[in-house]
Amino acid sequence: MGKDYYKILNIAKGASDDDIKKAYRKLALKYHPDKNKAAGAEEKFKEVAEAYEVLSDKKKRDIYDQYGEEGLKGGIPAGGAGGGGAGGANPNFTYTYHGDPRATFAQFFGNSSPFSAFFDFGNGGGGGNMFMNDDEMDTDAGDPFGSRGGPRAGPGGGAFRSQSFNFQQPNSRNKDRVQDPPIEYDLYVSLEDIMKGCTKKMKISRKVLQPDGSIKKEDKVLSINVKPGWKAGTKITFQQEGDQGRGKIPADIVFIIRDKPHALFKREGSDIKYTAKVTLKQALCGCTIEVPTMGPKKLSLNYSSEIIKPNTIKRIQGYGLPLPKEPSRKGDLIVNFDIKFPDTLSQSVKDILYDTLPN
Repeated sequence: MGKDYYKILNIAKGASDDDIKKAYRKLALKYHPDKNKAAGAEEKFKEVAEAYEVLSDKKKRDIYDQYGEEGLKGGIPAGGAGGGGAGGANPNFTYTYHGDPRATFAQFFGNSSPFSAFFDFGNGGGGGNMFMNDDEMDTDAGDPFGSRGGPRAGPGGGAFRSQSFNFQQPNSRNKDRVQDPPIEYDLYVSLEDIMKGCTKKMKISRKVLQPDGSIKKEDKVLSINVKPGWKAGTKITFQQEGDQGRGKIPADIVFIIRDKPHALFKREGSDIKYTAKVTLKQALCGCTIEVPTMGPKKLSLNYSSEIIKPNTIKRIQGYGLPLPKEPSRKGDLIVNFDIKFPDTLSQSVKDILYDTLPN
């Protein structure tokens, strides 16, 4: 019996997208292992993330509703792809959860810490900076969520890029004033967006010092122009966009590019890696493998006259991500192989292999 993702999120089968978001938001914060040390909390945290990953994606949800977890992860049964909720889905479609519930949490909240994720609906308490990415602005602008974090050291690696927005506080001079430490936030970007570049819009709510000396909360949208090929760790700095106050210089707001987990590929610099799954029979006897790319094109690798070994690697030039400093050039697509060995062999098969295979 497969997992009941609706039961895991405590929602009905016909739940709306908003219901799914709200359920995940509540349970992810409740069971985050950094916050909840009870036995089983970490496993529950992972289950909740996997349920959200499936039910928040229309294609996966349609297939799951008709065929359950077995059909979603094991492939749609023969003859079953043409009707029902799957809407003529590809019978070869299979889904594997990437296994990183923290990445799902960070993608949803904008920060991997449960102590940084919070809601602020302008009730006058707390203040601070609140962020909401462009997708959330389109779908849930009345219920923004984001993260509030103190200063932390930025991770190493990645080219430094910055956009500067200078602000001068009214009726004050910079001399002898101390600037608040920079506030850093992770910005998760898909490999598709890294391939072509994109603009991310982040809504921030901050305290603004008024000419009469009072403090008022104001919203502002910051636009981040993500360039093709930007590496994980790239920083985008908005100068002095933090909370304003008397006698201080507002903090810089720094966004750090992070890779959003991808269903097929993993990035290494400007290269992307893909793992092709083959059977032991295919590895020994030969086969042709279809390899996806970041575009619509698929590549055929012919191994009919070559044995695929566990350490076999195929590097295909020019099918990776753009080089940050030279976007007209691209990195490589690196294909690794995962050879599936049988769990058991009958004695007759063993005898044949013993007589056939070389010592």
